[in-house]
Amino acid sequence: MAGPRITVLDYGSGNIRSAVRALEHVGAEVTLSNQPADIREADGLVVPGVGAFASVMKALNDVGAGPLIGRRIAGGRPVLGICVGHQVFFDEGVEHGIRTAGFGEWPGTVERLKAEVVPHMGWNTVTAATGSRLFAGIEDERFYFVHSYAVQHWDFPVAQPRMNPPAVTWSDHGGPFIAAVENGPLSAVQFHPEKSGEAGAQLLSNWLETLS
Repeated sequence: MAGPRITVLDYGSGNIRSAVRALEHVGAEVTLSNQPADIREADGLVVPGVGAFASVMKALNDVGAGPLIGRRIAGGRPVLGICVGHQVFFDEGVEHGIRTAGFGEWPGTVERLKAEVVPHMGWNTVTAATGSRLFAGIEDERFYFVHSYAVQHWDFPVAQPRMNPPAVTWSDHGGPFIAAVENGPLSAVQFHPEKSGEAGAQLLSNWLETLS
């Protein structure tokens, strides 16, 4: 039986092949593409990203990805962001005093970590959100982070009646920062599940299970 059809968004970001391999390892049929039909028709879309917030946003905009991603989310079609592909779903990123607009799906500013040692590079634990589907069965595992910037404050509007609030998972490096958000069809993680061994593979498998 064929696995879910996943498109990994190809817009020039590094480390895409490892994400493709990791998804294939957990049973997905993966297409690496930036074509509108592939983005629109996939069971799930993965938005990877490494490097600077501004350059990632420029590359995404250059291939016209923003409106296509927005339509998927508005239509309840699953999307998973990874690393800077997690950060771009917030309001903005600030690097060296320069502000760059993100997609604005969630309120928040991506800012430099306040830790003595930056970048935050290596394995770290998370405090999984209550009821998290991404972290089901791996709440106490460690995940691999490589980043200098993160969202360190969460100020989401109070949920309306009959609407579930986003599930927010935290980690800590010189202070708390958002490690993952699950919000309807949109999920995103600051760490690299494709570099996180068995725990990362289980997280990707958990995400695939949410697509059905």
